[in-house]
Amino acid sequence: MPILSSPVAAARTDPLGGALWMLASTVFFTAMTAMIRYLSGSIDPLEIVFFRNLFGLVVLLPWLLRHGLGKLATQRLPLYSLRALVGLIAMSCWFTAIARMNLGDAVALSFTAPMFATVGAVFILGEIVRVRRWVAVLAGFAGAMVILRPGFTEIPPAALIVLFSSLMMGLSVCLVKLLARTEEVMAIVFTMVLMLTPVSLIPALFVWQTPDLAQIAWLAAIGACGTLGHICITRAFSIAEATAVLPYDFMRLPLMAVLAWLVFDQVLDGWTGLGAAIIIGSSLYIAHREAFHHQRHPPVSNPQGAAD
Repeated sequence: MPILSSPVAAARTDPLGGALWMLASTVFFTAMTAMIRYLSGSIDPLEIVFFRNLFGLVVLLPWLLRHGLGKLATQRLPLYSLRALVGLIAMSCWFTAIARMNLGDAVALSFTAPMFATVGAVFILGEIVRVRRWVAVLAGFAGAMVILRPGFTEIPPAALIVLFSSLMMGLSVCLVKLLARTEEVMAIVFTMVLMLTPVSLIPALFVWQTPDLAQIAWLAAIGACGTLGHICITRAFSIAEATAVLPYDFMRLPLMAVLAWLVFDQVLDGWTGLGAAIIIGSSLYIAHREAFHHQRHPPVSNPQGAAD
């Protein structure tokens, strides 16, 4: 789930390149989601969370070897720790939910994260959100209700887990924005994975099942796809405006719908498509208003905040 506006201070002048990076991220995240669903039939999602972080850390090690431990120096360790805790909850809920529900429905509901991030921006970042963005937020949540249709159909518990995961992801977005005021983006990504790896091992031990070689290969692919997807999003926002690249993130829904149909024989129903359209429209409008706000009130740039 992308951040609505880039915390990167670099000039954004390449919308085509940004679009390509964002499309690459959708491919990585869609593949990761499908592999989690496949593997969850034999390995508990909490164990998959641990291996996703472990192999994600392996993917990021070349960056650390290139730049050294000095890049990780920080005076904001408590905020990093809070972000890691929130990220662990979000990831654990997301992996658990997609193991138990229609993948298209899960992805559609996950697009509510920008709505939660907007609400969080008011209380955490002190941002002023005016009437039009609040209307967009309410419309986005209405789209979620169209998908869930409470009172007309039974709401699967996994759908509520997705919404809670989106809430945690929205909170994580706000924490990333706080960190990005002083920290380098890649350092934020690496430190989160570095913290999550040992912490995510604790719940994994309660459901542990030693994977065989084939399962290890799948787990490594999940970790690589998750980390590469986040790097692609970082690159996209570093070279293009959020409003130019955000629409391409929503390609995750049709990609996931096709893959779920081909591999898992799951079909995306009309209500999910309608609700997703409302959520996507709301998210795009929120991104537009946020970009407009930053143009009128540009944040103080941090020369160390650029992606490397």
